[in-house]
Amino acid sequence: MPVYNRDMHNWIELAENHLGITLSDQQQYQFQLLQDELLEWNEKINLTAIRDAQGIQEKHFFGSLTCFLGFEKWPESLIDVGSGAGFPGLPVKIVIPEMRLTLVESVDKKANFSRHIVDKLGLTNVTVLSKRVEEVARMPAHREAYDIAVARAVAPAPTLAEYLLPLVKVGGRSLMQKGTRGPEEIREAEKIIDLCGGEISDVLHLDFEGIEGEGNLVIINKVRHTPREFPRAVGIPAKKPILTSEGRK
Repeated sequence: MPVYNRDMHNWIELAENHLGITLSDQQQYQFQLLQDELLEWNEKINLTAIRDAQGIQEKHFFGSLTCFLGFEKWPESLIDVGSGAGFPGLPVKIVIPEMRLTLVESVDKKANFSRHIVDKLGLTNVTVLSKRVEEVARMPAHREAYDIAVARAVAPAPTLAEYLLPLVKVGGRSLMQKGTRGPEEIREAEKIIDLCGGEISDVLHLDFEGIEGEGNLVIINKVRHTPREFPRAVGIPAKKPILTSEGRK
């Protein structure tokens, strides 16, 4: 049976205590391998600003798994928008190996790392798309096709809502992993959330003993189909976000 280094023990224990996630020996080994590959690739290619093992474990691994706090039940399908080197999608996939996962990352070098690590970890039923999300959301195979759409550190909430909600089935959820401004951002996004068929469910404040930093998990339920005009053309949701505030466009 594979084993993991003892320096992984702390975050694994915190994930069990705070998130209720218990990892098998195989899953612990997969996280170790993911960490090692990320550190090695990061020496040659700028995949992430986090370059130390503890940072990877706390920000990328534990931080990714806070998504589980937004699941009503474990999803059968999840799409991760602007996934970078595969976060939060890959850690969630390691915990739920049977889940269908799609990673959307327009930067080729980051998408290529995800393809490499998916093969290295022996993960199946994973698709990595080097495309803009506005294009993906108009593809029949992906539009309103997922139980969960998630993103972190990609864009402000009004832009993210327009990216994520067209990808979610009615009855599914979109999750935004945000920083301390999460509650303010989500107020600015109320209009576009409604236009895209969403309804704000909750904003969970994330602050865990033993984990540095804090943030928010924004949970949006998909209650109606998204009109065909959303998302707008590539680049428009970011350049001209639809804001709730009166007089702003």
